[in-house]
Amino acid sequence: MNKYIYELEIPVRDYELDSEGVVNNAIYLHYLEYTRHCFCEKVGYSFKQMRDDGIIPMLNRIEADYKRPMCSGETVVSKLWLEMQGVRFVFHQDLYDKATGALSLQAIVSVIAIENGRLSRGDKFREIFKKYL
Repeated sequence: MNKYIYELEIPVRDYELDSEGVVNNAIYLHYLEYTRHCFCEKVGYSFKQMRDDGIIPMLNRIEADYKRPMCSGETVVSKLWLEMQGVRFVFHQDLYDKATGALSLQAIVSVIAIENGRLSRGDKFREIFKKYL
């Protein structure tokens, strides 16, 4: 079943490669973060707006399973779906090679909301993301 609610294409850039000629493992985390930022902007709640509202989304946990390396010249298709687990917003994110459709990485990213310096229930996020949960 396809639960994806957002998709973004990201070109692999040469400076993201390690000495073996594949995307450095840490760069995959950048792809995941960039996708979440773009998703938030698409739904109308940018990270600047969050800061202005006194809300700081904080990563609580990341689980990443690397499946295959990405290389120069490839395009990453980053997909995500979202669910709530208590006060955590859990992003299920998968990275695919556009040309072949091969899965490169599966990740589960948990995010909590800090509002005015304190852990919150994420009510503002629940409101913004309600049609995606």
